Amino acid sequence: MTYPNLPIELHNDLANEMVATRRQTKKANPHYEFGGPIGALGIVLGLPAVCYGLVVTCNAHHCVSLDYDSIAGIPALTFPSGTVLFSPEACAVFLGWMAWCVVLHLALPGVKKQGVTLANGKRLTYKLNGMSVFVVTLGVVAHGVHGGWLDLGWVHGNFLALLTAGVAFAYAMSLALYLNSFGKGAEKGGKKLLAKGGDTGNPIYDFFIGRELNPRIGSFDLKVFCELVPGLIGWLLLDLGFAHKQFTDTGSVSPAMALVCFFQALYVADALWFEPAILTTMDVTTDGFGFMLVFGDLVWVPFTYSLQARYCLERPQTLSNAFLALILIVKCLGYAIFRGSNLQKNWFRNDHNDPRVAHLTYLPTKRGTRLITSGWWGIARHVNYLGDWLMSWAWCLPCGFDHVVPYFYVIYFGILLVHRDMRDGEACQEKYGKDWDKYCAIVKYRLIPYVY
Repeated sequence: MTYPNLPIELHNDLANEMVATRRQTKKANPHYEFGGPIGALGIVLGLPAVCYGLVVTCNAHHCVSLDYDSIAGIPALTFPSGTVLFSPEACAVFLGWMAWCVVLHLALPGVKKQGVTLANGKRLTYKLNGMSVFVVTLGVVAHGVHGGWLDLGWVHGNFLALLTAGVAFAYAMSLALYLNSFGKGAEKGGKKLLAKGGDTGNPIYDFFIGRELNPRIGSFDLKVFCELVPGLIGWLLLDLGFAHKQFTDTGSVSPAMALVCFFQALYVADALWFEPAILTTMDVTTDGFGFMLVFGDLVWVPFTYSLQARYCLERPQTLSNAFLALILIVKCLGYAIFRGSNLQKNWFRNDHNDPRVAHLTYLPTKRGTRLITSGWWGIARHVNYLGDWLMSWAWCLPCGFDHVVPYFYVIYFGILLVHRDMRDGEACQEKYGKDWDKYCAIVKYRLIPYVY
């Protein structure tokens, strides 16, 4: 999962007002997203099926292409022979990985950052040290591989068993979070703050969205921790495991594999380096911590985002130098848009008189805030999403064009970003009213200039 932010100067009370407004709506007429309870149930059951389906439809023995025979044969596809769907060893490894991340997070020093003001008027303090966990983990892994006591390629042969362990953990954690949201402190005025849309009274939908906004064990914030550390770093470790397996089998790492691993490592490092930005995202400020985020953070991100590296191992690609150069250009362009726009937004949010953004034009609102109308944010309301999507193409293009499955991420991510744009638009419309209409008249395009 990605972590895009709003394309405007997000005031701390945006999420708060939305929460307060929705709290006034009677549970008899709740505001549903994602298709309501039926849609939520479909997603809860469907996401694990998609994760397994990506292995069934594309592996070392078979991969679906766009020709009729390949597609018609999908119902007959099975898991690769010799693979194990469940093993105690894989469960132990997954639980050990989660424990490792928790211990490092608690033990290593980190910066303390305050989040936005919540509906109850409080601001929580978060300990952020994802980059430290990342560096220490990579150091230990490198030492283990070099010393011969860690076989990182093990993850390939046990991928499905690790996936099963992750799915089981996600369901169990989501259920525990849902039940705990009714515990001590859940009463009106209590310490537990329920999330916007997560307290509808429908158990299926609330389990999916998450009832409690920021569940904690003491000062340990479960949501912010899971958003970046175990899933993102775990994703990269899966990539490196596939690369290590390729190296031990062939004596080298292909250019396609190297590009995928490098690009995705850069993405992970970038997210952890700018970790404080997560505190203003919709995931943290608005959505509860339920199945949607738990499964997305701990299972969906590592096990589906690593598809391209697994593909490069199981179905090696030979790419021309010209095509490799094109992929590099796409990546650089995407990253320039993504990082440049996010930095510009953050500078403006912190101080609109900062020399780096003082030249930007903006629309003053009746709320006293400013909506950027030039620079990156004059191109499109979510120009950072465009950069993110271009980077996703750079991850998939090294897989060539023989099969469609490796491009699942590009398709899924495009749909996700459009949906996220729609949710952000609703939030901003509710907050800014007619000022938002004026802003949209100035910045006409949502994601892609002159297209959408």
